Amino acid sequence: MQRRTFHRITPLLALAVAAAFHLPAAAQDKGTVGISMPTKSSARWIADGDNMVKVFKDKGYKVDLQYADDDIPNQLAQLENMITKGAKVLVIASIDGTTLSGTLQKAADKGIKVIAYDRLIRNSKNVDYYATFDNFQVGVMQATSIVTKLGLPAAKGPFNIELFGGSPDDNNAAFFYNGAMSVLKPYLDSGKLVVRSKQLGMEKVGTLRWDGSLAQARMDNLLSAYYGKDKVHAVLSPYDGISIGILSSLKGVGYCTPQLPCPAISGQDAELPSIKSILKGEQHATVFKDTRELAKVTATMVDAVLAGKVPETNDTKTYNNGMKVVPAMLLKPVAVDASNAKAVLVGSGYYKEGQLK
Repeated sequence: MQRRTFHRITPLLALAVAAAFHLPAAAQDKGTVGISMPTKSSARWIADGDNMVKVFKDKGYKVDLQYADDDIPNQLAQLENMITKGAKVLVIASIDGTTLSGTLQKAADKGIKVIAYDRLIRNSKNVDYYATFDNFQVGVMQATSIVTKLGLPAAKGPFNIELFGGSPDDNNAAFFYNGAMSVLKPYLDSGKLVVRSKQLGMEKVGTLRWDGSLAQARMDNLLSAYYGKDKVHAVLSPYDGISIGILSSLKGVGYCTPQLPCPAISGQDAELPSIKSILKGEQHATVFKDTRELAKVTATMVDAVLAGKVPETNDTKTYNNGMKVVPAMLLKPVAVDASNAKAVLVGSGYYKEGQLK
């Protein structure tokens, strides 16, 4: 009977055999996703970055996450570095949506796909997809929160309101403002709402870089110039950081007291200082955008793009960036005030109850 000889297969031999038969020795790395965020000055962008790192790593990607400190040259340099290092996809929340066309052309020349994240990138044909929320509806919710608080249309008025917009270089700011004005305009036209400063339109009410200190300074000026004896009853604010700045100004002249209650102030992003303010009866409302879900949608888009498939979108008409209509996936925002803040935010696990105290 012939004796069989068994040879021990070493790891090196296994690799050689796998290579000979063109078999993968282990699961392949899916590559690097470059994620460019605008700033850490807003809690929501920190949350966005953290959420995306977790989701992408769980899917087997490496992640290069960079924050640009609201500095445009810094963001451009970070993106060019991601391109040089071989990122397969760029996910970009732009500081200024109009400044990236040259850099995105370099990405396209290397076959790198680009997904605009929550802020549309303008004036470039090299934006493949857009992941965001229904930004017009955000504005509708902000204005509706004010209308409801004032008791319109039943209340006679007139009520004094001042308007604040987001950063003029952020495409979203116009959607928020236009959504809000679609609700407020009938009341402004009828005289139930009065903008005593007569400052309307994004060119007059915009807040560069969404800066709360700029909003506070502007509110100081409005109160000084137009509200000597008159009360302000409402302030349209597009973002929680701006809302907190507005509140600081109002408190400085005696608002938010039993004698002079806070005006109805809107917001966005459900940032923790604003949620605490809402629960204290100061800021009236905000709009919650669950960035955990946006991270999942973005990662699903990246999976599809790298597999040569067309990602799922639900809007192929609205978001014209000046060079093309960018297919978009819009998620639904949620209006939040004191009546549902805990149910929505704690109930979904976005915050722990102890954080709201």
